[in-house]
Amino acid sequence: MRNVPVADVDSHPGAVLAIGTDYPYDHVLPPHEHRRAQVLYAATGVMRVETADGTWTVPTDRAVLIPPRTGHRVVMTGVSTRSLYIEPAAVPWFPVRCRAVDVSALLRELLLAAVDMPPDPPAHGRDATLIALLLHELRTLAPLPLDLPLPTDPALRRLCDAYLVRPGVHDPPARWAAALGVSERTLARRFHRETGLGFARWRQRACVLHAVRRLASGAPVTRVAADLGYESPAAFTVAFRSVLGRPPSAYRRPAPGPGPRPAA
Repeated sequence: MRNVPVADVDSHPGAVLAIGTDYPYDHVLPPHEHRRAQVLYAATGVMRVETADGTWTVPTDRAVLIPPRTGHRVVMTGVSTRSLYIEPAAVPWFPVRCRAVDVSALLRELLLAAVDMPPDPPAHGRDATLIALLLHELRTLAPLPLDLPLPTDPALRRLCDAYLVRPGVHDPPARWAAALGVSERTLARRFHRETGLGFARWRQRACVLHAVRRLASGAPVTRVAADLGYESPAAFTVAFRSVLGRPPSAYRRPAPGPGPRPAA
């Protein structure tokens, strides 16, 4: 099914409901939750999934697993999605917190095919086999470090939210400590307690995940590196690899080709 609100079909008895949706550029899904577990796959574009305790950046051909009853907001940049809404009993292994995952070529084709199934396919036959294979493949997905944990402390969360609007790799911890009225040592302890990461590591990851969105939108590596305050594209690439294990070019949208040549 395509471009159908899940609320319209959520009561159907099947274990898996597949819906494909095309969103306007820079569309925002306001905070909501689903009764079912959700696999949200970006067939095109890049998404940012936000919950109370973190954000997940999901570029093209990756997905995020969203547990049942997890409130989330999604910011879409040029996105066409393929979503699976799964009865919780069918995926007892599902994570209890959102998780960004890689998507194999096989799973990608299964997701694309699933949205063309009827909402209540026969219990036997091709569609039933496709669903069984989907559930099998989902269980083997490799997690990706595309998440950024966020604090629950209100004052620290406000600083983090403001930083994410305009991140910079050299933003000093002294500025944050002064804003909170604490010492840098206290800031470091609070940051680690709230996010599980040290301040410098969190800052670096925030910059890299911001860069993923920019790169996926077609921005050049040199411009993204400069905007984030890196001394050179090489320094940015080292930091990017240290977080994601791959170079920035792996996440950059290719430039459009010149198109067909006119006939002579």
